[in-house]
Amino acid sequence: ATVITPQMLPLVDLTAEEIERIVASVPGGAGNVADVYPLAPLQEGFLFHHLLAEVGEDAYVLVSALEFDSRARLDAFTEALQWVVDRHDVFRTSFAWEGLREPVQVVWRRALVPVEETSPDPSGADPVAALIEACGPSMDLGRAPLVHVHTAARPEGRWLAVVRVHHLVQDHTALEVLLEEVEAYLAGRGDRLPAPLPFRNFVAEVLGGVERVEHERYFARLLGDVEEPTAAFGIVETRGDGADMVRAVQRISPELEGRVREVARRLGTSAATVMHLAWARVLAAVSGRADVVFGTVLFGRMSAGAGADRITGPFINTLPVRVRTGELGVLEAVAAMRGQLAELMQHEHAPLSVAQRAGHVAADTPLFTSFLNYRHNTPESTDWAIDGIRLLLSRERTNYPLAGLVDDNGDSMSVAVRAVPPIDSHAVVQLVRTAAEGLVNALESALDGGPETALSAVQVLGEADLHRILVGWNDTSTELSDALVHERFAARATRQPQAVAIVADGARVSYGELDARANRLAHYLVSQGVGPESVVALCLPRGAEMIAGILAVWKAGAGYLPIDPEQPADRTAFMLRDSKALLTLTTEQLSDGLLAASPSHAPDVPVARDGLAYVIYTSGSTG
Repeated sequence: ATVITPQMLPLVDLTAEEIERIVASVPGGAGNVADVYPLAPLQEGFLFHHLLAEVGEDAYVLVSALEFDSRARLDAFTEALQWVVDRHDVFRTSFAWEGLREPVQVVWRRALVPVEETSPDPSGADPVAALIEACGPSMDLGRAPLVHVHTAARPEGRWLAVVRVHHLVQDHTALEVLLEEVEAYLAGRGDRLPAPLPFRNFVAEVLGGVERVEHERYFARLLGDVEEPTAAFGIVETRGDGADMVRAVQRISPELEGRVREVARRLGTSAATVMHLAWARVLAAVSGRADVVFGTVLFGRMSAGAGADRITGPFINTLPVRVRTGELGVLEAVAAMRGQLAELMQHEHAPLSVAQRAGHVAADTPLFTSFLNYRHNTPESTDWAIDGIRLLLSRERTNYPLAGLVDDNGDSMSVAVRAVPPIDSHAVVQLVRTAAEGLVNALESALDGGPETALSAVQVLGEADLHRILVGWNDTSTELSDALVHERFAARATRQPQAVAIVADGARVSYGELDARANRLAHYLVSQGVGPESVVALCLPRGAEMIAGILAVWKAGAGYLPIDPEQPADRTAFMLRDSKALLTLTTEQLSDGLLAASPSHAPDVPVARDGLAYVIYTSGSTG
């Protein structure tokens, strides 16, 4: 077609002017536009975070690095990759949003995979990292395909390639399909593959599925009274690019894995349900909240129709679950989580924005800052190898500061945590393992007739960690000298006179300045007859003057009486009379040049260790 009309695009509501704007962005114009339709729910979220980031690295560009034994092998791979892109509509898709009422995806009839050869610094220690760096931080979402290849020659005829694919056009399953089809093409089996199913079918299925109002009702019931985000370790920033995330992995022991599966079987639920509760318990501990909300990653293909497992494109979705860890016993918690996950499946294609608006969290604040992805893997999905091609690296990122991943391989299970500093991903992995074991212990005990343990009572710290926190970190005893407080202060002033001692009222006072001020004031006090067992009233505001006054009184061998300048005059009079204060110092006195003539060294006054230090009048509430 040379002209595309609104009637030719039944899945999207666009004006002729909007279509014209979209067509103008595609090389070849209308003749190269195969279709235009709305974004799937997860794509909406990815585009939102892409636009939010504005500059810097895109957290949702998936990177894979491969090594080839020859240039011919590399060329065959890129030819196969182009063949796969030609087969699937989603790989030939760009995205448009500027000047439109809603963002759309635009399927091109022909989109060539850009292959760019680079020459990284040969002296670099890590050629893969150098090639990834040369690729740049982001991708132009307005240009299809969102599949790019960068290559570099290596010694002995070998080649490196970095393949970048944006998450907007694929998820984990779609990546497996892509790699399987590349492998089939290289093996000469491409013609035996089934006809590809368009991603458009999935989008149409979502649009004709559960009404948006039903999604809104569900999340309003679940989250309507949530007013604050669940922020693990107090971190609420979700606009990062994930570049500094640290990944830690720990395999669950065969013994614990078997117990997780067995207790799930006895409860008529899945191991995923049990691990969701272990994650909830950890999250409660590290966020300081008994009522926690976190994201769970949904497969998205269960109700997407026949052949959905062969459709490329992002089906997965991340939606919130909520666990009131402070109100439920472990058996109640399993039943509640099982029911919640089952009900959530009916809303697995709901946009996250609907859930975000359902709560009362501020619009610019995320509903949750962590998620759990429980993945059921097959042997084929955990390994990929083609003659002469070796996968060196496959990297996924996220904008969330804390992500938990459970890989269920059927006969084994592992837990991985990706976290941004200062979160210690290795420590969190250990917390999850400990919480899972504690939860299984509590569930087994309850099923065997014992009392039901509260979910909030499940331990997340192992014995060694608990001992370190309760005993090791609290072992703060230290050897102190026999010097009195003012003597120790003077010694510090001698060692580090320029170090800041006090910050008050916008001013900084060093140890040297404060000690000199206290010495001058001490000489004045001695000249006024102040000595051992004398009481000096300090009617001064909190700040540098009060601290200087206290030190000065001690240097003069006396005790001080603190008086609040704001308290009633009759109370002040009583305190002065009752304490027999010899002298009263006020702000006015200290500001009248009282100390100008006094020396800055300490007075030669003997101070008894058991002498009077201070007198204080209280209402009884302070002890």
